[in-house]
Amino acid sequence: MTDASHSSNQNGGLAAASVFAVELLGELIRRGVSDVVVCPGSRSQALALAAAAAEQVGAIRLHVRLDERSAAFFALGVARETGMPAPVIVTSGTAVANLAPAVLEAHEARVPLLLMTADRPDELRGMRSNQTTRQAGFFGPVARLSLDVPAPSFGDDGDLVRGADRDPGSLARVVLQAALGAPGAAPAGPVQLNIAFREPLSGTQGFDGMIARGFEAAAEERAALQVADPAADPDPYLHRGDALAVVIAGEGAGLEAEAFAHAAGLPLLAEVVSGARFGREAIAGYAALLTAQRADGPPLGELVEQAIVFGHPTLTRAVPALLRRDDVEVVVVDPHPRAEHYDPSRAARVVRSARVAADHEPRALRRWLGAWVTADRELLRERSTVHEPDLEAALATGYKERNAYARTEVAVMREPISRELLVESVWRATWPHDRLVLAASRLVRVLDGLAPARRVAVHANRGLAGIDGTVATALGVAAASQGDPDPAKAAGTTRVIIGDLALLHDAGSLLLPEGEPAPRMQLFVGNDGGGTIFDGLEVAGSADPELFSRVMRTPQQADLASLARAYGWEYRRVETRGEIQKLLTEPVTGPSLVEIPLAP
Repeated sequence: MTDASHSSNQNGGLAAASVFAVELLGELIRRGVSDVVVCPGSRSQALALAAAAAEQVGAIRLHVRLDERSAAFFALGVARETGMPAPVIVTSGTAVANLAPAVLEAHEARVPLLLMTADRPDELRGMRSNQTTRQAGFFGPVARLSLDVPAPSFGDDGDLVRGADRDPGSLARVVLQAALGAPGAAPAGPVQLNIAFREPLSGTQGFDGMIARGFEAAAEERAALQVADPAADPDPYLHRGDALAVVIAGEGAGLEAEAFAHAAGLPLLAEVVSGARFGREAIAGYAALLTAQRADGPPLGELVEQAIVFGHPTLTRAVPALLRRDDVEVVVVDPHPRAEHYDPSRAARVVRSARVAADHEPRALRRWLGAWVTADRELLRERSTVHEPDLEAALATGYKERNAYARTEVAVMREPISRELLVESVWRATWPHDRLVLAASRLVRVLDGLAPARRVAVHANRGLAGIDGTVATALGVAAASQGDPDPAKAAGTTRVIIGDLALLHDAGSLLLPEGEPAPRMQLFVGNDGGGTIFDGLEVAGSADPELFSRVMRTPQQADLASLARAYGWEYRRVETRGEIQKLLTEPVTGPSLVEIPLAP
């Protein structure tokens, strides 16, 4: 846009802020960005208007949110689903501070997050100018990169003043590389691009057509981009099957953990949030089996000699207890060994990758794997909430037998919904093209103990396991998955299993601004009237009951039906097995909040 910049600089039709914003966004699009999240604000208007122009020509999917905190978690959800950051555009001041919770989660969970924060120019800093604070570098050591960009300006030639610290193309390349991370180097995470803007804060008069064509070209070039394959690991861990080992998969483990366990013939102790809880090696009741007594010997966990860990396990105390044992060799597989890694033992061998030796015969460990699989099947039969009708009674010809069968079936359908019934019902109703988002609540742990092996796409903010931002994250996941160009993937529904406090903590994210698409989403809210997750902690037995209720349990009686209506969500209340089974077979056409009363 050099010529256009020069001529418009003479007539004042084009602002330097807008030229910079258009070039920056165009380069981000060329490099793979397809989603942008915008929060309204004055100082950030050039970036926001550029994003709106890109949306008009189909170069990006634009998402508008009023609350910066929700916006950042929404972008986190998009990145969890797509693997690419969705730049979050915000104005100056407290807007930047509201990004912090999602930034911390992105840092710990290793999710790419790009924050484009508008700021005042140098001459307005340090003098208590309105909405001005020290926001450059605000996120400190948790940010992979923080850049403070001087205010864009035109030179004497009418073009943008460029340089290493202010060239839009160079900045786009650097910030995306930092946000995406690289194997062997820093992992993916949050990046802050703090950009000063000087008045005029926007202006594209006479050049809108040129800007639109530029965004169209950027989108076409994006489609042709190829992602480079990561460099091969020169020294991977080589498993030879010479120990009674287990594979542990935490959040972020993904397909790699399942493939390794299958090739090695080892029990796969996969958390429900791991993305690896499928295949014949998957052990759903792993936490109980690590310590459960057996009639024919000690707990299986006591026999473990080696543990190979993928991802970030967070859901049980049994796993870190196993890894801290002196008689267990721990191998942690982390593509980023120079970053902080999961290691409760503080003595693990940390490797970038793991593979199975070519001469290893997985069938040699079939008795070891078989012991886990057999015990797991028995445990799941005990825990499962699935109702199996009495077929003999159903086929009986006698009146009394058939009447007794009918009464039994009616009673089963009227059965109140327990936590176990809720989570297992949703788990079994979710298919590979759907998405399941799990809040950090009591319910995720219940599901982890009974969900049978099944290939389900699961997302959860387990980096810090906070309850904040769950609704926004789920909306980001839904927007990205349902906007996928593959019709098979886009056809799915996003289901969320969430507790009442986690919902109320992020209730503002239920707002879908005008013009935003309504996702196919079901929020299953297990409402037990407060934070019953604390009932399972030691404090529940040691603290004064009244004080415990006041500051830990925090009971609530919010009217969720009114909350749903206020934000335009369909509201459903289900209380029995029959009602939830019926609901889960109905087509989902928009956002709905499903309240399930649970016993305290």
